[in-house]
Amino acid sequence: MAAMQIPGPNPFSRQGQRDGLSRWIPLIATLRGYQRGWLWRDLAAGLALTALLVPVGMSYAAASGLPAIYGLYATIIPLAAYAVFGPSRIMVLGPDSALVGLIAATILPLSAGNPEKAVALASVLAVLSGLLCIAAGLAKFGFITDLLSKPIRDGYINGIALTVLVGQLPKVLGFSVSPGSFLSEIGDLAQGIGSGQIHPIACVIGLSCLAVILGFRRLAPAIPGVLIAVAGATILVSWLPGPVREGIAVIGPLPQGLPQFRIPDVSPAEIGELIAAAVAIALVSFTDMSAVSRAFAHRTGTEVDSNQEILALGAANVATGLFSGFPVSSSMSRTPVAEAAGAKTQITGLAGAVFVALLLIFAPGLLAHLPNAALGAVVVAACVILVEIRGVAQLYRLRPDEFVLSMVCFLGVVLLGVIPGIFMAVSLALLSFIWRAWQPHTAVMGYVDALGSYHDISRHPEAKCMDGLVLFRWDAPLFFANAEIFRRHVLRAAANAPTPTRWVVVAAEPITDVDITAAGMLAELDAALHDAGLELCFAEMKGPVKDRLKRYGLFNRLGVENFFPTIEQAVERYRKLHGIQEKES
Repeated sequence: MAAMQIPGPNPFSRQGQRDGLSRWIPLIATLRGYQRGWLWRDLAAGLALTALLVPVGMSYAAASGLPAIYGLYATIIPLAAYAVFGPSRIMVLGPDSALVGLIAATILPLSAGNPEKAVALASVLAVLSGLLCIAAGLAKFGFITDLLSKPIRDGYINGIALTVLVGQLPKVLGFSVSPGSFLSEIGDLAQGIGSGQIHPIACVIGLSCLAVILGFRRLAPAIPGVLIAVAGATILVSWLPGPVREGIAVIGPLPQGLPQFRIPDVSPAEIGELIAAAVAIALVSFTDMSAVSRAFAHRTGTEVDSNQEILALGAANVATGLFSGFPVSSSMSRTPVAEAAGAKTQITGLAGAVFVALLLIFAPGLLAHLPNAALGAVVVAACVILVEIRGVAQLYRLRPDEFVLSMVCFLGVVLLGVIPGIFMAVSLALLSFIWRAWQPHTAVMGYVDALGSYHDISRHPEAKCMDGLVLFRWDAPLFFANAEIFRRHVLRAAANAPTPTRWVVVAAEPITDVDITAAGMLAELDAALHDAGLELCFAEMKGPVKDRLKRYGLFNRLGVENFFPTIEQAVERYRKLHGIQEKES
């Protein structure tokens, strides 16, 4: 049979092609397989990407409570770092809307209005979250993002989006409020509007930019609406008469030159206060990165190396923090821009980093008249796009229990704060997993003639049960939390059978593990059933689970003859032992 063909150039689709040093530095493998014809496409894609990177980076820096220039520093460094260490062909890293609420909620209370202190705290936050990612990658913990279900992720992302949106609306309207809790910022927003603090011209600029960004995204997504809005606002403000322009807040001249290597000046006590936020940022950023990398890997026919992804994310954050940046993540908005512009490899990211650096070296004054209202509009537009409403509405119809989980996470972020809300989301994810394993589905099974197999009698009333035989199914691993529940369900099924029970056969195919506590429970259950004149048997138990029972010394104790490869063989054995010639109703 012919091998499946993956469309388009794809020299790096197999991890096995990377060995030695290139296993840890995928850029080496990229350069080895690089084709000369890709260079111009990568450079052109990098230039197109730069048009989006500059306004977005500055906007997210301002939303995080930092001077806008640090958004460009946090754009250059992660692009270069991920190009070296990242396994994805065209992933784009940089400031991200999902993180700005976390960053602002962490650094603003600690910095007490001191911009230099805020920069230092944000840099340490990037280093800490990066180190956590590196440790997780080396320990091969790339699977941890699978613990957060989509409903829970949607809940906390919606909460973050709403929190950031409310914080940025005053800027769009032309006034400012003190950072605080969601409720206090809502109150300040309402008070500012009610007391006439809206600046008419800044408000028109901000709302116009928002309309342009959302309009182009909806009607012509291939056109960079962010660039058009920001460039138009900058040109407009520069043309306004001096007295009018003085009332509009702008970012002012940017410092010339590249970011310098610097160890952030933060005390050990302050580092301790940043740890919880760093854990939350690492979890959120890698969860988002995992979703983005899987989406693009599926489209391009490549494989996802989740452990290398988390290592690359960690390296990018550590490098960014050491060059006055703040925490970064992948981008679902900028990565498609690179792809649509024809990007072939991570050379696109390197080109984007070089172009942003050239801007800072040769034309830092180009953006001096960029109004804060336009930056606020960029962030508000990102939050509007980030909000997931359709999926949550679908949950309400299809899975009310998961809808409740999503809403609890949402309200936790909004009412308790971003960081407590994130940890609430993680706790709920773990509790939801444990609950489903603690209270799994169980079934007593009977034979369905039309299907020629055994099924749940509650779903198939026509199923036939054999006198004295209870076929019981348990759809979960057996472990300390549910062992006693299993015992009660088995005894109840035996007691509620329509005829006196002789055998209980556990259909064990769904049981993927038996821990030491559950093993002790099985020994006690077998003894109790035996004393009552009943036999405990198992059918379709997996080999690895049997191996565990053997190590526990339980396999022989329960009786080797009481383990059957299939339910049919267990039923046949019971039928022969008790002289039953055919299935009974």
